[in-house]
Amino acid sequence: MDIRIIKAPSTGTLRIIQRRLSSMELEDIHDFGAVGLLQGKIMDMLYAADIAEKTADVCVEDIRGNCPTTMTTLAIFGSVEAVEIAIQEIRKSGKEDGR
Repeated sequence: MDIRIIKAPSTGTLRIIQRRLSSMELEDIHDFGAVGLLQGKIMDMLYAADIAEKTADVCVEDIRGNCPTTMTTLAIFGSVEAVEIAIQEIRKSGKEDGR
């Protein structure tokens, strides 16, 4: 699983994310200061989404992509602290880097 955190995402970055969101509008997410991006196998992303929402005040959304395989990308929206907590818990779960 690849993981990145974007703190204070730029307007352009938010526009790119907005175009790729499956169902959610960025306006539906209030006061987020960071976006955590995770890419990996679908089952690992579902597991990560569940962990993130259960451990931190974040909103998780699937991002549409171009990968024709079983890979998918998630966006975790929230405050910098909440996104970092969610990512930390996902890493602790042992589902990072194919473990």
